[in-house]
Amino acid sequence: MIKFLTPFEKISKSNKTIILVLWIVLLIAIWFIGTSGTKHLFPSPAQVFSGFTALYNEGLVEHIFNSLKLCFLSIFLAVVISMLLAYSWPIPALKPVSEFITKFRFLPFTGLSFYVALLVHDARNMQVWILVIFLTTFLTTSLIAVIKDIPEEEFDHAKTLKCSRWEVLWQVIILGRIDYVIDVIRQNLAIAWMMLVTVESIVVASGGLGFLIKNSDKFMNHGRIIALQIIILLIGLGLDSGINFLRKAIFRYSKI
Repeated sequence: MIKFLTPFEKISKSNKTIILVLWIVLLIAIWFIGTSGTKHLFPSPAQVFSGFTALYNEGLVEHIFNSLKLCFLSIFLAVVISMLLAYSWPIPALKPVSEFITKFRFLPFTGLSFYVALLVHDARNMQVWILVIFLTTFLTTSLIAVIKDIPEEEFDHAKTLKCSRWEVLWQVIILGRIDYVIDVIRQNLAIAWMMLVTVESIVVASGGLGFLIKNSDKFMNHGRIIALQIIILLIGLGLDSGINFLRKAIFRYSKI
């Protein structure tokens, strides 16, 4: 028991599982006990279960697929644009453009969505491009950071192999760091998933999980809100684990 409370102590996988299960049981027990009275701020397990049932009857599965489609399309477009910007960063004439784009990550959602609405009138396209603009700024920043972290020895090694400057760009930066790109996408997925719900709650015409949250919030249905939060969290964790698994399966040399 003492070793479980000792800093940096190494424990077996079975012990890790036991600790995790104990914490989950404790959390559920606190939830049941804390919401057992007549007055409580947090919804009870029964209210959340009722929320799950109501959401399912309201077409929850279809809304989840809507959100996932929006998420994947936005990430795909943002990744393509960000990679073009990041890989042009070593070119002196294009470097200011890439760095300028990274500064936009401090812009708020509201002001930008107004101008996107002036240019794009379709609700689904509006959601896509709002997400693409924001994701591009974060992804470009992360990708440029990956390039900056490449040790100088790798560039020198490529030069000693008589590689031209364009070959160095291709071999060292693009091919040599493709597994890092996937990890950057995984890290930014949480931002995309979090912003997606917000965007869907701003532009509700296309449905999605954000639309359901906005409706639940409007009628103060806390059981449904917590049920949706649990669904969003589980899907987000599933996507994160899926991408991490694919990265390790495809790039077995990657140790990150």
